[in-house]
Amino acid sequence: MNRNKKIIVTSDASGAWQAAHEGMLVMIVDVIDMSTALESALDAGAFAVLGASPDVSRAPVRLNPEQIAREAVFLAKESGSGIVLLAEPRAGTEEERIARCRKVIRTIEAEHGLIEAILPNIGAEIPKMADMKNRVVLAVTDTGGVAYDAAFSESHDVITGTVARTLGQKGLQPALTAVHRARETLKESHSGIAVVAASRNSMEDILAAQFISNLLLNKDL
Repeated sequence: MNRNKKIIVTSDASGAWQAAHEGMLVMIVDVIDMSTALESALDAGAFAVLGASPDVSRAPVRLNPEQIAREAVFLAKESGSGIVLLAEPRAGTEEERIARCRKVIRTIEAEHGLIEAILPNIGAEIPKMADMKNRVVLAVTDTGGVAYDAAFSESHDVITGTVARTLGQKGLQPALTAVHRARETLKESHSGIAVVAASRNSMEDILAAQFISNLLLNKDL
């Protein structure tokens, strides 16, 4: 990685937006459970993973879940498959989850995309609930989804990462996967990499973001 590229740790939707605004590659880290669920979906063969804000959010930045829904449909048509939504509440009913992501659902339907399932945002176990192979998985969640949405509204160069055990990875591997993904995605035009803890109130996100950023600084990995 170019030594002139800076690596920073920031938090929340506002930090994600600012990093994207400054031309950085943005990595969203939401250990419990958005980025861990999406990593497990990738383990299970998902074609692409995305995040979006639910219908209501108090984040002090511009959000556009409809834009991300359109991107999900575009990718699903490219893969020739459907879309799996992850939403909250985790322990609630499907009707409650639908009620929180109507903007995304309406846009997908308007763009003639196919929603195959609407599942709870439960982390590593998510691929056991539906077939993820070649699907586009879109997590509509309060912290990770909102942070992803905030960055995506400014730049489409947004990825996710986790340090938690996933469907197919354990130990240090999930964090190393995040590092390799960041390095492979980084473009010459990026000013650096911002590792974003999805919530400043979640110590697991902050520690995970710091851990990934430290690994990124290790030139031997």
